[in-house]
Formats: sequence, C-alpha cells, structure tokens
Amino acid sequence: MKKILSVALAAMMMISLAACGSKEESSASAPFTINEEPLSVDSASEEAKTEEKKEEVIPPNSYRSELTNEWISNDIKNQRPIAVMVDNESTALPHYGTTDADIVYELMNSTLNDRITRLMCIVKDWQDIEVIGNVRSTRPTNCFLFTEYNAILVHDGGPFMINDWLALPNATNHLSGGFARMDRGKQGFYEEYATGADYKGTGEYAGNSYKGLVSRIQGEGWDMEYNKYDLGPHFTFSDEEFTLDDEPKAKKAELVKLPYLHNQTRLTYDEKKGVYVYSEYGQKYEDAAKEDKPALEFKNVIIQGCSFFEYGDGYMCYNAIGSSQKGYYLTNGKAIPISWEKPTYDVLTKFYKLDTKEEITLNTGKTYITLCPDDVWSDLVIE
Repeated sequence: MKKILSVALAAMMMISLAACGSKEESSASAPFTINEEPLSVDSASEEAKTEEKKEEVIPPNSYRSELTNEWISNDIKNQRPIAVMVDNESTALPHYGTTDADIVYELMNSTLNDRITRLMCIVKDWQDIEVIGNVRSTRPTNCFLFTEYNAILVHDGGPFMINDWLALPNATNHLSGGFARMDRGKQGFYEEYATGADYKGTGEYAGNSYKGLVSRIQGEGWDMEYNKYDLGPHFTFSDEEFTLDDEPKAKKAELVKLPYLHNQTRLTYDEKKGVYVYSEYGQKYEDAAKEDKPALEFKNVIIQGCSFFEYGDGYMCYNAIGSSQKGYYLTNGKAIPISWEKPTYDVLTKFYKLDTKEEITLNTGKTYITLCPDDVWSDLVIE
C-alpha cells in the first residue's frame, strides 16, 4: 500500500511540475502580460488621477480680490482702493511701497522732458501700508481713470485742468498734499509720502506730525466702503492658469520696450516666475520700503494705444474716452492684439480680442496698464 502511495505521489508531483512548466511557457508567449516599466506607467497614471482629485485650498476668511483674483482677507472685501500718484523722475527713485499696488498705470506726464511718465498705483489693502510714494501731482487723464475703481485719489495738487474733472460727482473723494515728509536726502518736493497711520517726522522734519490716510479719509467723512459710484469688477479673471499659445494671432512677447525716451521703460518676461519684471532708466527697479527691495512684477500687461491733445506748456490729456483698434494684452510670454473702448467718463474701460471682439480674460495676479501715444506707436517694441 505504501508503495502504491509513493508511486501515486511521485506521479502527482510530475504532473504538477509539468503543469507549472506549461504555465510558464504560456505566460512567456503572451505579449499582453509583458510590461517592461510597470511602475513608471502606473505611477504616472496614479499621479494624473491624484491631480484631478486635488481641490484648491481656500484660505480661511478670504475672497478673490476684484483687482487681482488672488485670495485676500474677507475683512476688506467692501473696502474702496486708493489710487496714489507717484513721481517717476530719476531723482524721485527709489520708490517706496509701490509693490503693494494691485494695478499700476504708467502714463506720459508731459509732452516735454522726453515725455517723462508718472505712475498711478491702485492699492486695495492700504490701511496698514507703512509708506508709499513719493507722492506728486495728478493729471486730467488720471482723474477719469481712478474713478473706474471707485478709488480715493492720493495726489499733491495738479494743473488747473484737473479742477473740472475732480468736481464731477464720482471724483470728489481725493486727498491733495499734506502727506508725511521723510528725510531721504533729496529735494523737498521729492520727500512727500503717504502713510496708512499717523506719522511723526524725522531728520529734517523732526517735530512735525502728519495725519495718515485712515485719519484723513475718516475725517473727510467719505465712504470707506464701495459706494453708489462703484462700477463693479473691472476685469474678468480665470481661476485656472492659461497661456495664449492657442490664440491665432499670438506672438512672442518676452521683452517690451515702451517708447518713453526719458524713462526707457522695459518689461522683461521672467519665465521661471511667469511674470513681467519692470525696469526703467536702464537699471533694476527697487521698492525701498521692503527689506529685500523687490521689483515691480506683473502677471498681466495691457498696452492701450491712444491719441492725446495738448493744453500747452507740456500739459496734455489722453483721448481715453472713446475707442481704438490699437492695443496688446500680454501674459506668460505671449501677446495678442486687442481693441478697447470707454464710451463715457463714468463707465469702465473694456478690452477685447481684436479678431473675435470677445472681452479678454486675465490671469490671476497683478496688472500693468499703459496708454501708449498713437504718434509713437510704431516705436513700440515687443519681441
């Protein structure tokens, strides 16, 4: 019996080994079971699935800013921005606090002096700013642009041509002069800065006290929050990052040379950061109010072609109430042609794709806008 069992067991083992050999041969001959890089393929697939499942983490007590689409504190959701006029003469540099701006306009300030420009910084979160400036006078064009944001204009006077504009119902909230004097070792009129809080002078101005923006605006009795003149969101933003690669008329835009001979304004695309870096006077721009002295950087650039008329003595005003078929929108190293329109002084300027007439959408981030004079439009370089 034992012999029979031994023979039976031996036979079963042989059958089993034969079966295993048969399976291995079958497996080796079946191409659909072979995968030389199973881990990398499966890993990539899993990563793609994970990315699809990821949801944006919304910071607590926040909302998307109407000026940048970035997440900012919900505590200032209804707060009106300020629009600060900043001198752009070389002797006024370095600027202070300009990188706190959400939107920066650069406009020709005079037809004299090689068409020197001036900045207008639109700032949403301004109550806690330490300093911004230096502050200089405003011009007529700025007077009907700052109202598009229901902002409070911060400036130091201006020519008589601004009076009629600032008398309009939606433009009466403006602070002129009386800002903090800071000893920067410059000429006196280049040492005037706006501060969020009240300020006590130092150096040459020691002993002087200056009211901050919060005190002055509250003292005027103006609305701190958006009022009846608010025109609503200025731009349409995309929550998802996009490029202009698929636009039929898109062209490379990694360097912009604006035809402002005095300032020599340049916007250089930083591919690593995905932003346009501002420079002028052939040197790096620095915000001296910050420890690391950052440059102005923009995710979006709008170049608005526009004619102008002259009052005399260099004073001028853009014909920015109207429409034009000249312009460019730039983001992520590419540019597309656009048109723009602003039918009346009390409506928003709108920008459209030139070919489809569809309103442009902006990427989330800060925006630079300049009105480039028609008579030097051909000197604008985008490459």
